[in-house]
Amino acid sequence: MAASFRTLCFSVLRHSRRHLNTTATVQAGQKWRKENGLSRTGSEFGPLTDLPDWSFADGRPAPPLKGQLRRREEKENLARRIVMLSSEVDGGIEVWKQKQEEAKRAEELRKSLLFIPKGRLLTKKNPKS
Repeated sequence: MAASFRTLCFSVLRHSRRHLNTTATVQAGQKWRKENGLSRTGSEFGPLTDLPDWSFADGRPAPPLKGQLRRREEKENLARRIVMLSSEVDGGIEVWKQKQEEAKRAEELRKSLLFIPKGRLLTKKNPKS
């Protein structure tokens, strides 16, 4: 039954001249928000999303909502990941610098172990340097 209904729907949609396009409604205002320094959607961050909906009459803050706790945890996890990746990059740069210095020392050692020219070769100007 479900397969025949699905086949019927697909055949109707295939032969129909109208097509349903939903991309414009999904991205409505997204370009304008990005150009003005706002979030892609109105509910990603900002006072309406981050601040509590209410507070007690005596001024005490309301307990955080589930969405606020989830967003706070996501932000903390993102911050931890950024710090971890940044430290990995710093460590990689240090290792690269050490390898460069080691290669430079090895090249200097190799050059110091070469024979010293004597006689006419010593007085002749070296074209390489």
